[in-house]
Amino acid sequence: MCGRYVLKSTPQRLREQFGIAGPDAAHSEEWRPRYNIAPSQVAPVVRMREGQRHLDLLRWGLVPSWTKDPTIGNRLINARSETVAEKPAFRAAFKTRRCIVPADGFFEWQQQPSGKQPFYIHRKDDALLAMAGLWEHWTSPDGDSVQTFTILTTEANVWMRTLHDRMPVMLGAEQVAPWLDPGRKAEDLRGMLRPLGDGELEAYPVAKAVGNVRNDRPEVVEKLR
Repeated sequence: MCGRYVLKSTPQRLREQFGIAGPDAAHSEEWRPRYNIAPSQVAPVVRMREGQRHLDLLRWGLVPSWTKDPTIGNRLINARSETVAEKPAFRAAFKTRRCIVPADGFFEWQQQPSGKQPFYIHRKDDALLAMAGLWEHWTSPDGDSVQTFTILTTEANVWMRTLHDRMPVMLGAEQVAPWLDPGRKAEDLRGMLRPLGDGELEAYPVAKAVGNVRNDRPEVVEKLR
């Protein structure tokens, strides 16, 4: 699964990599470098609105439009790519509300004799990760609304299995446009939902302080000496 991730890149870098055209979340007071993004928190996603790519702030943990209980989002931070087209919570969003969740890297915990050791995982070339996501819009009976997202996961590649049996779906540059296109049939995109190649990522151990969501600072991604 993916339960914590990092987005420390500047808005300009995101605009350039993802071709952001419209007004974006960088103008919000909530925008800042993040080193320990956790479920239920607000974070940027790339999605299509009015024919353009926008960078919008949504809450992590998908709340389906039909639910009466918005706390369900606490359990829907990830969607298994193998069943995303069939699960009631995700199938509508998978058809037309796909997004990209940008990240510099993410964390996973490995069980060791001394306890669970967190690792920071990122691309070897330090390029941004384009994690495949879905988004939803939910409105309460009182008229309050919230927009939320989830991150798709897939089985781990051989390299990743030393740390975890799942990993985020990470899209290549040529896959971003079709994934974001609401007119593209979801069934035609299933081939994208596979593990990243074994030689693309690297990992190193970090301090266990990352386990506390209040520790959202550069030190949590520093390599243990």
